[in-house]
Parts: sequence; C-alpha cells; structure tokens
Amino acid sequence: MGHRGERASCLPLLLLLLAFCRGRVVRVPKGPLIRVMGTEVVIPCNVSDYDGPSEQNFDWEFSRETDFVRIVSTWDSTFTSEEYQKRVGHGDIKLRRSSNDAVELVIRNIQPTDQGRYKCSTPSTDATVQGNYDAEVQVKVISDGLSVSGSKARSSASLRLSEGDSFKLRCSAITTSPEHTHLHVTWQIKGGSTWRDILSLTHEGKFHPGPGYEERYRNGDIRLDTGANDTYRLSVSQASSVDGGAYRCLVSEWVRGADSSWQKIQEKSVEIASVAIQRTALGVVISTSNVSVTERDSLDLTCNITTDRSGIFQAEVLWYFSVSPDDTLSDAQVLLSVDRDSVVSDSTLISLSHVDRNSYRLLVREVDVEDSGYYFCQAAVWVPLHNGSWHKVVERTSAPVSVVVTALEPDYEVFLNASKTPKFSDDPTELNCRITNAQDTEANIRFTVSWYYRQRLRSDDVVTEELLATMDADWTLLLGDRSRERTQNGEIIFSKKTADIFSLRIQWTSESDRGDYFCVISAWSRHRNNSWVKSKDVTSASVNIFWATQDYTLTVEAVKLKPFFVAGHTFEMTCKVSSKNIKTPRYSVLITAEKPLTDQSNPNGTTRIISLNQDSVVRLEDWTDQTRVDGVVLEKVQENEFRYRMYQTQISDAGLYRCVVTAWSPGGGGMWREAVNGLSNPIQIDFQTSGPVFNVSVHSDNPTIYQGELADLLCIVTMEGMALEPGILVKLFYL
Repeated sequence: MGHRGERASCLPLLLLLLAFCRGRVVRVPKGPLIRVMGTEVVIPCNVSDYDGPSEQNFDWEFSRETDFVRIVSTWDSTFTSEEYQKRVGHGDIKLRRSSNDAVELVIRNIQPTDQGRYKCSTPSTDATVQGNYDAEVQVKVISDGLSVSGSKARSSASLRLSEGDSFKLRCSAITTSPEHTHLHVTWQIKGGSTWRDILSLTHEGKFHPGPGYEERYRNGDIRLDTGANDTYRLSVSQASSVDGGAYRCLVSEWVRGADSSWQKIQEKSVEIASVAIQRTALGVVISTSNVSVTERDSLDLTCNITTDRSGIFQAEVLWYFSVSPDDTLSDAQVLLSVDRDSVVSDSTLISLSHVDRNSYRLLVREVDVEDSGYYFCQAAVWVPLHNGSWHKVVERTSAPVSVVVTALEPDYEVFLNASKTPKFSDDPTELNCRITNAQDTEANIRFTVSWYYRQRLRSDDVVTEELLATMDADWTLLLGDRSRERTQNGEIIFSKKTADIFSLRIQWTSESDRGDYFCVISAWSRHRNNSWVKSKDVTSASVNIFWATQDYTLTVEAVKLKPFFVAGHTFEMTCKVSSKNIKTPRYSVLITAEKPLTDQSNPNGTTRIISLNQDSVVRLEDWTDQTRVDGVVLEKVQENEFRYRMYQTQISDAGLYRCVVTAWSPGGGGMWREAVNGLSNPIQIDFQTSGPVFNVSVHSDNPTIYQGELADLLCIVTMEGMALEPGILVKLFYL
C-alpha cells in the first residue's frame, strides 16, 4: 500500500543542466477546463515512470479556494468526505479506470458550485520517493447559452415526395456563451435504428460529407447553407428511396483549450422532419409475345411504357438483342435508342419510331437466321432540375421476347455408297457421300460434310457414334480423335471429288475399322455480314464395312531328293508351302539343323544355317565353316517351293534338317505384315561310321604282255548294298 503526503525534491540544480530528473510523473489536462452547467464532465489522470505493481491507485480532491476536500479514491472506501458521500453514493461522481495507470473522474450534471481546482494524487509504490505524486487542473463552469430549434411551419414536419424531387430543411442554432465558442452543425438521417451523418459544417468552418454522401456532395446534390437568423439549411436534389426517413439537426459547442486543442463542451439536437419518398412506377412491356418470322421478312415489335409520374418528364428507350434470355445488359447488343430529346440513333436495316407518347416501334427489315434470339427494351424517366440539368429517376427493362427466324432451307437428299470394300485386312475402303435432288441451292448456299463411325455390337448395347472429321463453313477440315493420327499419317484421306461428292478413303483397312459409317451433309447460308450460318443437316443411311475373318493356316513339307547318301556327296532337299486365308502371301524360309547331343560345336542342339526373306534376299545365319563358305545354297524354285543344297557333306553335318517358313501379307504403307509361322517335317542326314564295302577286280583279255605291247586292262568296282555312282576315284598301282 502507498503512502500519502510524502514528497521528494529532485537532484541539485547543477545536475538539472545535464539530465532530466527521473521519477514518478502524474499528469492531468492543462487548464482551465471550460465546461457547461448541467453537462457531464470527464477529467483524465495518468501516472508514468513509477516502481511497484503495474496497477496504480488514485485519489481525487477538490478546492474552491485554499483547502482541498476529498472526493473519491480507487483504493480507500473511507476516503470520501461527508460533503461528497451522497453524490458519490448515487453515482453522480465516480472514478472510471481506463487502464492500470490511468483513471477518469466523471461528474454528472456539473454545477457552478463544482467550479474550482481538482487534484489527482497517486500513493507511492516506489522504492525511493522521487518525482511528482499529484497534479492539479482548474475547471470553469459556464451557463448553457446554446439554443437549437427547427422550422415553425407544420408542413415541414412531414414531407411526401416523389423520386427525383428536391427538398430543403432548416434548423436554427445560436449560443450566448460568455466564452469564445464555435458551433459544429451536422444534418443526420435515421432510416432504421441508427442515425447516419449526411453533411456537417464543422467548428473549424469546413464542410464534411458523411459516409456514402461524398459523391452527391461533390455533384452538388447535397448542400448545407447558412442563412439569416443563425439558420442552417440542408438542400437535397434528385431524391431517391435512400433519402426517406427522419431528419435531425445535431449541434455541438466547442471551445479551444489552454493547449490550443478543440474541446467539445456540449451537444444538442432537434428532429426537423420525416420525409417519405414515393418511388416512381414505370411499366415496360413489349406488346407481342414469342414471335416466329421467315427469313428475309420484316420483324415488327412495339415497346409500351406506363408511369404514374405527373408534371414535366421525358422518356428514354433502348432496344437490346441477346442470344440468351439470361444475359445481362452489359452482354447484350444495343440495336437502337431514342434519348429524352427524341434523337434516334441511326441504322440501315433497323428503324425506331415514336408512335405515340407511350409507344416505341422497332422494325428490322430482311431478317436473317442470326437475328433469332431475345429482344427487350429498356425505358428510363428523366425529370428536370432547378439548374437546368436532367435527372434519371427510374429505369426499367421489359421481359425478353423470343424471336425465331425460320430459314429458307434448301431441299436435298444424301446417298452414301461404298465404291471399294475390303475382303481382307489392309485392303482399301472408299466411301462416297453424294448430294442428290438438290433444289433451291442458289449461290448463297454452301455444302459441307461430316463423317461418323459407329461400332456394331452383337448385343443390344447402344454405341454412340464417333466423329471422324467435319468441315466448317469455309471447308476447313476438323479431325476427330479416332482418325486424327491416321489422317496425319496419310492412312485416311478425306476429299471433295466434285461439287456434290465427298469421299472417305481408308488406305489400309484394319479389323478395328469394321462397323457402320454414315455422313451428314450440312447446308450453310450466307448472311448480310457475309458470315455463313448452318441452316440444315441431312444424314445418310449407314453403310456397313465388314469381311469374314478365318484363322491363317500354313503347311510346310520337306522332301529329300536323294534317298541314298554318303560323305562327300551333295545333300539336297525341297520345302513345299501351302497356305489358306492369307491375302497374296509371300514366304521367308530358314534352314535349321538339329545336331546330335554329342556334337560339342553347338551345345544348344539347333543351328540356323541359311535364310531367304520374303523379298528373296539370302543370308548366311550361323554357318561358320570358312572352308565351305559357298557350300550351302537356298533358292526359290516357285512361289511356294524352295530348294536347299549342301555340297561336300561331312560326318559333322549329320542331323535333322527342317524348313522354318513365315507367311507375310501386304501391310499399310508398302510394308509387310507377319501372318503365320510353319515348321516342316525333319529330313535326316546319317552317315555309316564303318564305311561302304567295295569289291574291285582287274580283267584282261590277254594275260601275257610283252615289252612294247599295249596293255588293255578293265577295273571293275562294286559296292555292297549300293549302286555305284560316278565320281569314285580309281588308282592303278604296278607291283
């Protein structure tokens, strides 16, 4: 708890020249404080640079002359003197804490007897007593000289006005204060439960518009003028619904304090009038409901307006067009307009006429299909102002009227046929979409085509069609996802053969292309702006592209041409091939040998010897015998027959020999597509390791030969079990 009555001087005077005296500082406003009798007075007090707890306590005392009387304390309930106990007990005098280090002394209904000196003290909580512990302020109470009043005319208490009207309200404010005070006048409106500022003339002589009234103040629609007899006049032009409500004049009195700051010493208000703004009724109706008109005829629409407005006013009408009934005005197209001075905007094929005061006729000549859409008109009512300008008081837009322009459609039929149909995969397909029996197809009509594919299923499932390609009005081809890549690769070709025939060609038809195809011929009409608009679609009957598919079959038969065979002789075999369900096949042949497991040269057992591809190009595969590079030959005898020879056979050539055949069919882009593979029966090369048995005998008709005579000998050679073949070497020896 602090201690009252303890004070301390600052450091010696010499030190004051070098530094401030540190310590507790108690502050109150600089006086005198001028306040009006009967008002509420608030005197703040705060303390800083202190030690101890953050929340400080305060004592307030009052003195009319010399002695101070205790008023109220924040911490001592017995502090209040008997003179103030009743007012403090009733709450007419109280302390209001604003923070830990600040309080406010509040005195309600201040009286002249409350004029004097007020002292705020803070009990010490410091370790050392240092600084000032109280501060005083002089309060001067003056009489209430402010008078605020409204107009004496009863008619001003309640006003009923129409939108766009102007009105003025007056109030009077005067002060007879003995002090030099200034008045602050504010006009306010109450539309709900709160008052809102409209316009103020401040105590510093400045005009200040309230929130939301800045633009109207700048435009001169809201003004505050001063007049004779201390009157303040509010002028409102172009009244709208937001101007309806109760109006009051709020006046506050201000005085400049000892610190040159402005202080509000009192405030009074008076309600002036209640203003009701009646909205101007305006009806805007197009006399015709939904309209259907034939291309190149005229469209005639009338906009009728009705209003309860009396007096002088002018109407403004605009006709709009939109492709959607939900478009806003910013999205719609303005066709024509007539302003409040009856000036009509110009157009070649559209006219707007003022039939009578309330009717405005729109006439569109030679309508096109592009004129189909929604038409609506917008009307506004303008009233004159006192300064000669015009103000728009109300604006309404009609409901849209739907207008359908029926095109003059050309008459034609569409026929689709297949000029080429596939019988096998990779055969070409060509479809022709033809326009027939065309009538009324003048120069302003243009035809384009769209191609569609639909997969045919055996079940009842519904399959949606897929767009292959379509042409827009300038014959630009737009590709669908299904055909885009193949068209870019040249596999699918879309073309226009003649003026009435469009073609679709698939260069190499695959099984995935099987299904139904149909075309749609679109007729386009040229409009006034040279744009093309689609007027009609005709769809052809579908054409089914299908061919029966059967499994490929391939048979290969190997035949050994010579049944008896010995080492050193030539081995020869043929391979005959037959196939089914393959379009114009070609064959590639590979000769393989399966060696005995004892042959260490090829532990895998099978050797690829020589091959011949579908283009009859021969290639040695795994033949590695450098001494017999030309010892194997593979040749094409006929389209389906191939012959294999191996010269100077050796014991190591023993094994099973086969023909491995691949059938190829023509594919897209000149490529060959592998169809099926086939393997022949084996042909065996087997040598007898004991060798053949030869019988040799020499015979001569003359067993006795003399020197100088010619010897005629006959050598007879036979082999057991085999016929003697040419090529056996015979040598004669003389013993």
